[in-house]
Amino acid sequence: MAVGSFFTSFDLSAFINALILGISIASIWLIAALGLTIIYGAAGVINMAHGEFIMLGAYSSYMLQSFLGFPFVLCVPASFLIVALVGLVLERGLIRYLYKRPLDTLLATFGVSLVLMQGVRLIFGSDPKYLAVPSIFSSNIQFSFVNISVFRVVVLLVTLGIVAGLWALFYRTRFGVQVRAVMQDKEMAASFGVNADRVYMLTFALGAGLAGVAGSLFGVLNIVLPTMGASYVVQAFLVVVVGGGTLAGSVAAGGATGELQSIFAYFTNDTFARFLLFVLIVVFLRIRPQGLFAPSAKRR
Repeated sequence: MAVGSFFTSFDLSAFINALILGISIASIWLIAALGLTIIYGAAGVINMAHGEFIMLGAYSSYMLQSFLGFPFVLCVPASFLIVALVGLVLERGLIRYLYKRPLDTLLATFGVSLVLMQGVRLIFGSDPKYLAVPSIFSSNIQFSFVNISVFRVVVLLVTLGIVAGLWALFYRTRFGVQVRAVMQDKEMAASFGVNADRVYMLTFALGAGLAGVAGSLFGVLNIVLPTMGASYVVQAFLVVVVGGGTLAGSVAAGGATGELQSIFAYFTNDTFARFLLFVLIVVFLRIRPQGLFAPSAKRR
């Protein structure tokens, strides 16, 4: 395409709408990535079942809507509780026996992901499901030539609320002090009376619950399938790796990757945009392998 024809075909309003779309996409990726960040940061577990936790969040909302008649605004917090409970059971029944054995944990959580996927397929079938939202969420807000979906604004507000809540939890509460102490030196924290086993259990449940929230929101934007978690968890892992495994890094990386993919998709297409984004991430990690914000202290 010639340079002149490119600028002639450039649509400013469509480009700004693409940027807004990128913010909403990045918001949900960030919620999913925060769950991974918390689980890995606190317990050092690379959870390969995180994508299936996202899927469970979507199916939890579908089940609550279809069988119990819950409105969507209640399905989101309910999905958090349901998936957090699943994460709690998984941590108590399996993961707690595998700490400090990263390869075994990796294989175990991968096996759990297959079990969860097949279990949902047996219960709900393989046909796509859909989540309904209130009509007000389906409307748009018009600002001059910018058209914003109300639901995407809600997603952004939910994400900001979650980030603020997590920041307050980890930096303004006794529990947060305990989590950061366990992250830096488990044995020293235990000598001061911190129950590391309890910290691991609660942080794993919290990370799983956040994945459930992300799944509930993803379920509105896309169809709900037993295999839906696989694609989303890749993006979440990228956000965690680029961010350096920290809360601030995940926020920055989530916003950057979401916006870049949206911009690339505007000029090309969604598939090629993902390719370009992955190439940029590989180059970035080659230059700065520790990510945007490396943890201040190494785990002991």
